[in-house]
Amino acid sequence: MSDSFSRRDFVGTSATLAMGAMIVPRHVLGGQGFRAPSDTLNIACVGIGGMGMSNMSQMLTENIVAVCDVDFGYVERSLAGRLKPREGQPTPENVLLGEKYTKAAKYADFREMLAKQKDIDAVMIATPDHLHATIALAAMSLGKHVYVQKPLAFSVYEARLLQKAAANNPTIATQMGNQGHSMAGSHRVTEIVRSGVLGKVHDVHVWTDRPVRYWAQGIPRPRPAGAAVVNANPRPQWNMGTVDNAVRNLMASNDHSPPEGFNWDLYLGPAPEIPYHPAYHPFAWRGWLDFGVGAIGDMGAHLIDQAYTALELTYPTSITASSSPWGGGEKNPATYPLAMMAQFEYPAVGKRGPVKLHWYDGGLLPPRPDMLPVDAPISNPGSDGGGAMIVGEKGILIHETYGNRPRIYPEGTAKKAEQVAQSIPRITVSHEQNWIQASKGQTKSSSPFSQAAPLTETMLLGIAALRAGQGRKVLYNAEKMEFTNAPEANQYLTRAYRKGWQL
Repeated sequence: MSDSFSRRDFVGTSATLAMGAMIVPRHVLGGQGFRAPSDTLNIACVGIGGMGMSNMSQMLTENIVAVCDVDFGYVERSLAGRLKPREGQPTPENVLLGEKYTKAAKYADFREMLAKQKDIDAVMIATPDHLHATIALAAMSLGKHVYVQKPLAFSVYEARLLQKAAANNPTIATQMGNQGHSMAGSHRVTEIVRSGVLGKVHDVHVWTDRPVRYWAQGIPRPRPAGAAVVNANPRPQWNMGTVDNAVRNLMASNDHSPPEGFNWDLYLGPAPEIPYHPAYHPFAWRGWLDFGVGAIGDMGAHLIDQAYTALELTYPTSITASSSPWGGGEKNPATYPLAMMAQFEYPAVGKRGPVKLHWYDGGLLPPRPDMLPVDAPISNPGSDGGGAMIVGEKGILIHETYGNRPRIYPEGTAKKAEQVAQSIPRITVSHEQNWIQASKGQTKSSSPFSQAAPLTETMLLGIAALRAGQGRKVLYNAEKMEFTNAPEANQYLTRAYRKGWQL
């Protein structure tokens, strides 16, 4: 992208967002069974080496007119894995995915894509978290529908920008990629909780074992290429300092040169200008403060969502968080802690009383409530390591990720829950197809930014509260978007942007 183009060329204020394209009725262009050109979206996909490829595979009913990524070598290795599986033949879906990818225009810089590719109707964004808002706001400023992977944004400030932009242009269909919101399990949890069979809900406990089994957290920053290796004492005491030095020495032995064709500067985007290291890309970026928002950002949208929706929560009034040590130290952390706990307090609203929401990650689980039978596990063996427990005066509901496999205790309450009628219409297509239908004006999106932004804000407030201090209770004024008793912590509600990438 030439220097003549800047963020200002693409991100205006949300009040001046362009109107979406007009839809031509199908009967004008063809008879029964004819699919008019206006019935097929032109979609651009940004960030397709990982989850983005899975999202793209659910959009093959439409025209994939452009794909954008900073590392096409990684993208094509991921695609090759689908087209040449270890066993059997590739699925027809993956064959079509390969064909759509081959035909699409290729870009490394999303700004160039949006400037040159005038036929784009909608944009799917599945980059690392730190780029979500930057790309989404650029696309929305041009009137494009947007699908943004969870978490919706990197900071509370960015979540507010996206929420405002969507509110000021309702012709744009927005969707966050928390696919469980479109699944039957989530709908059933909402029906049961709202039926009242659990009684008044006063506590919600949510947990995930990530990053214990997935990506590294609690580790120090890599030393620059050529940095001296720290020699270990021949008879070391294996304290955490020794362990951190061992990790740094091992990372120092890695090749520090970016893969051929990988544009590290574009990958950084608004993040600080740090040297490339393979510890950051791909996938492991989730644990680094520069690029991700840790376990609560990665999984909170899949696990907090059900209680958040069923109880119609909005913004917490206070947050308290504690954790194991930050990777690299608390003063200038590099990675998120290996394990974290947070408590969010929500005020009473209407007939619902006050609610406390408790978060646990890194393998931690909540205490067992008295109503849970002795032989009932909190987390099901064989689950994906995540779940939630909604505790009411008359019963407990436990579910897995996406609201799957809900269990209710005690037995009498479970029998009453079986009689709760279905009241929420089920979504019969994928989360991505739901967004596509919404983009065509055929339905409403399942997880629009009006819902997704406040949910994301709750998750990000947990991180900001932890930055404010271990075990410190911070009071939050949502209207002013500030911590009232910890003004020095308000810096953690946004971020410092690299020059040229400010929002």
